[in-house]
Amino acid sequence: MQRPQRRSRARSLALAILAIATVSLAVPARAQTYDPNYPVCLQIYQGGIADYYFECAYTSMPQCQASASGRAAQCVVNPYYGKGKPAPRKKRVRTY
Repeated sequence: MQRPQRRSRARSLALAILAIATVSLAVPARAQTYDPNYPVCLQIYQGGIADYYFECAYTSMPQCQASASGRAAQCVVNPYYGKGKPAPRKKRVRTY
């Protein structure tokens, strides 16, 4: 009786350690940082290779470049800009 109980405890302990390790090593997900209301974003670098964020509050490239001047930043076109795109044309269905 003692042997199966020890295996069960050992298995439970191993699963608990695995669960704790998984949760502690998980990296928080980043939300979309692009604002669809502005066509130009400023990508600001903070340090590491992938340590940056976007500040989408610019209506033109020159406006963004003036803000990026002298900083570790660059201007990019907002891929999620929602305005200015033509609305899809509806096909007219002809009935005869």
